[in-house]
Formats: sequence, structure tokens, C-alpha cells
Amino acid sequence: MRRPSLTTLRAAGALSATLALALTATACGDGGGGAKSGGELAGTTVTVAGVWTGSEQKNFKKVLDAFSAKTGAKTVFVPSGDNVSTFVGSKIEGGNAPDVVLVPQVGVLAQFAKAGWLKPLSEKAATTAGGNLAPVWKNYGTVGGTFYGLYFKAAHKSTVWYAPDALEQAGVTEPKSWDELLAAGRTLADSGRPAFAVAGEDGWTLTDWFENVYLSQAGPEKYDLLARHELKWTDPSVVTALTTLAEVFEDERLVAGGAAEALRTDFPGSVEKVFGPEPKAGMVYEGDFVGGVAKDEYGKKPGEDAKFFPFPAVGGGKAPVVSGGDAAVVLKDAENAEAGMRFLEFLATPEAAEVWAGAGGFLSPNKDVRPEAYADDTARATAASLVAAGDSVRFDMSDQAPAAFGGTKGAGEWKLLQDFLRDPSDPRRTAAALEAAAAKAYGN
Repeated sequence: MRRPSLTTLRAAGALSATLALALTATACGDGGGGAKSGGELAGTTVTVAGVWTGSEQKNFKKVLDAFSAKTGAKTVFVPSGDNVSTFVGSKIEGGNAPDVVLVPQVGVLAQFAKAGWLKPLSEKAATTAGGNLAPVWKNYGTVGGTFYGLYFKAAHKSTVWYAPDALEQAGVTEPKSWDELLAAGRTLADSGRPAFAVAGEDGWTLTDWFENVYLSQAGPEKYDLLARHELKWTDPSVVTALTTLAEVFEDERLVAGGAAEALRTDFPGSVEKVFGPEPKAGMVYEGDFVGGVAKDEYGKKPGEDAKFFPFPAVGGGKAPVVSGGDAAVVLKDAENAEAGMRFLEFLATPEAAEVWAGAGGFLSPNKDVRPEAYADDTARATAASLVAAGDSVRFDMSDQAPAAFGGTKGAGEWKLLQDFLRDPSDPRRTAAALEAAAAKAYGN
């Protein structure tokens, strides 16, 4: 899902890896400031790695603090960067694996499990999760019949966020279809503010654009087939979706600053362009977490001066509902793997989810989280929609793919869609390139 980012460096051995971890912990702080004196895990440090930066990292540390207060364990958060696979591999190789990793891609979770890196969920964690998560979330965390990954944070990735004053000034209302979306965007541009801030520097945002268009146009059955690479990327349905997406990418009225500027804009920067002190666009497409960034970084109130509408239906299709999520896993060879599993048992409870829910910028797939725990009505309604969708949710397609195709900065789908943003003139050529990269990554 969303993965604001820094480059991941490979550790050069056990000593350098240890030094790097110490430096990171010093720079980022820890979540154990409120550790319970004499708690059952007193004297134990649980190291947790994840992609989160900025406000997301700050709010997750509140969850770490709650665990520390409950158990006495000290907690340290280590940013993994976008390439979680490379990061974890380097830490294992260096003999300094974190205890817990928050994995944002189903394909990477499966890769870790097949490599023998993961510890199965304890009976307590599995039972708790089985009672409060829809089966689809357990399925995404299961590899070869073994339950490894606990989905803690979910995302509703079919939301388009906008500055109400921009739409009001342009005299446009929330669009209900793709054609209305393009028309509204061009009207916005004519009023003085380009339509979309596109975060093209982060390739994962472009995969999300494609997935929403494809799910609506091609339908859920083909979406599932393409996600498993049982349908080739050269299929006409893919070319059609790319052609539709090109309607946005090729129009400088719709992309603030054009492709060149978009390719220099990361996800946090795209939110700033809409909700920051000097707005340069009226809308930003991404998941529900946009609201949290707008609130924490720019003081916007979701539902008031930061609103969203559902990603509209494309052509004759239905409005898409694409989700994503971050699964917590325990590395079995980590120094404190048992304490790490205790942390997952905590994450499986509504208590843990409600800590972040109150801070904002968070959705839980846990049906037992109290609606009143969410920070605002917008988050409350979005969370209810996600939970109500149950097994009909379609998980982010790129997150289901092998990391080499769907989850690596500068490679695979991320890079090829960045190339397509740069030059969207030949959807068939892009589809062929995507198929070649997918065939290599999937091994078929």
C-alpha cells in the first residue's frame, strides 16, 4: 500500500548491521518511553520494522507505547524503506533481523514464508484474529496453509481527496463517473488550479491508479486472474485500461505540472500540493490515509476542509473498491521472536487498533473496533464501509505480485508505469513490457 520512502542500504556484516540499527533507533526514537516497570517483558526490547514515515510512523509509535505500558517491553521502530524484501534480507544476512516486520505486500509476505523466514502465528494470535477479521484477511496472511501474517492496518484505496474551496471556486460538484471526473478536472484547471497532484516519484501510487480503472472496467473476475498472472498483461482489457489512464496522464490540465513535475513528486508531496500552504492542485487520488496526512501535517479537518468522493465507475462498470493493508509477521530467527509474537497478540486486539484510530489516518479490518474510537466521522464511515465489504474487497493487485514485479522501487510495474506516465502514447507497448516483466517475476 503506501509507502513513502527512503533508499534501503544493505548491511555489510553483523557489526555494521548492529551499528546501523543503533543509529536508526537513536535517530527515530523508540516507543518504549512508557514501559511498565516490572512488567512481564521488562528488560526485553522488541524491534519493529516498517515502511511508515512522518505522521504514520508517529502514530504507530503510540501503539508501541501502549504495548510497552502493558508489558514492560521496550520497543524500537526501524524504517525499512520501500523495498522491504531487500531490507529484511540484508538484516537476516547480517545476523541482525528485527523481531517484527510490517509487510505491505501479499507477494512479499509469501516470499518470506517460502524462504522459511517466518514464525507461524501463535494459537492466541490466530484465534483472536479469526474472531474479528473477515476470512479474506486471514487468507491474505496465509501461505501454504499456515497463518503467518496478521493484518493490522487496512486501506480503502478507492478514494479521491479534494480541497472543497477549489471545487467550489470552479463551480463543480463531486463527479459520479470517469467522464464526469475528467470534465471536473478540466474545469478546475480552467479556474486556475490543475486537477490532480500525481505522486509519480512513488511508483506504487501509479499501480493504484491502474488497479481502480482496471477493476471497474474489466470486472473482478479478470482482476483476480491478472493478479495471479493467469491472464497476460497483453490482454485487450489491460490495453483498454492503460488507454483510459492515458486520458489523465497526457493532459497537463489534469496533472499538475505535467508528467515531469509528477515524476518529481512523492506521496507526501502530492498531499502537500492540495492541502499545504501553497496549493497547486485541487485533488489527489490515493487511499483514506490522505486524510491523516492532511490533518497531521496541515491542520485540515477530514470531512470539512479535506473531503473525498469514491473513485468513480469507469465506462459501464461498477465503482471499484480496492483495498490494501500491512501485515505484521515475526521473523523466526530474530533475537526476541517470542516477545515479538506477544506484540502480534496485542495487535490482534481492538485495544491496539483503537490507539491509532483515535490519532487518525488509520483504518482497521478488525470488526470489533468501536466506531466511536475513530477520530472523525469521515474515518468512521470509511472504516464501516471497509468492514461491511467483507470478502468482496479486492486487495491491491501489485501487493499480491512477487516483489520483483509489484513491489520494487525502480523495477517491474512501478518503473514501467512511471515510464508510461512520462510517455503514455503507446499503451500496447507498455502492456507488452508489463507482460515481459511479470512473466519473469512469476516464473511463467
